[in-house]
Amino acid sequence: MDTESIRTFLVLVKTRNYTRAADQLFVAQSTVTNRINELEKELKFALFTRTNRSVELTVKGEQFRVYAEKMMELTENSLAEISEVQRYDHYLRIGSADSIYEGHLAELIREHRRTHPKDYLRISIGLTDHLLEQVRNDLLDVVFTYLPLKKNSLHCELYKQDQLVLVTRSRNRKYPHGITEAELLSERYLMCNFALQEVGQYIRKLFPKYHQFELEIDDCMKIVPFLMDQDNYTFLPKDMAEHYQEKGRLRQVPLIDFSTPVINSYIIYKKTHEKLCREIFFRAL
Repeated sequence: MDTESIRTFLVLVKTRNYTRAADQLFVAQSTVTNRINELEKELKFALFTRTNRSVELTVKGEQFRVYAEKMMELTENSLAEISEVQRYDHYLRIGSADSIYEGHLAELIREHRRTHPKDYLRISIGLTDHLLEQVRNDLLDVVFTYLPLKKNSLHCELYKQDQLVLVTRSRNRKYPHGITEAELLSERYLMCNFALQEVGQYIRKLFPKYHQFELEIDDCMKIVPFLMDQDNYTFLPKDMAEHYQEKGRLRQVPLIDFSTPVINSYIIYKKTHEKLCREIFFRAL
């Protein structure tokens, strides 16, 4: 099973048409047909059902698609890493939840780049579940997530603890001395789903059951512009919120009769990369 056949399969999945797949791959349509036929012979099951105008994945074809995507991603990342080994002193693939990156990592990484220009750092921002899957599948070397992970080849430890704070745009001067839980329920709250399990459940339980928020988003960085439009409110990790407070964009609203839980974030890295990870991410600025 070669990578050209896998690549052809994935292009055909996307285009659903042999002619368009051939055009994208710059090969003859017969080449696409032959590659798919050979792949199906090797797998011993049909990947597509064919009609006059298009093709559709079979059930087994859909299962194979997931494997094929992972295989191509791993292959491309591995080839990139091999090609960069000779050019750089170190090669590190980093994955992080956006709020952890903004609150804790950005300045550390910038400082490391200033002092170690011969290190290659590849950074991916994503959701916790996806990051955990990538580090399990050896697609990332170190990840920063809101959930721990146990695996023999990986080291996992608590990295930071953040307090959740309520923020609004700086021009909103309402509640200068603090807000009660009941008052918050009457305001326009924008839901930032951190995928934090207990923390996310805590926020939802502040509001009535089945409450529909006017906006829900799973990226903390992308919720800030919505706070700027009107007198909206949301919870953000304190270290991330301080970045916007210093710029005069957001204001923290004190809580009067309720408090928020602590947010735990974790660093998970391949044990073979321990020295470099500790040099970058545990240094004091």
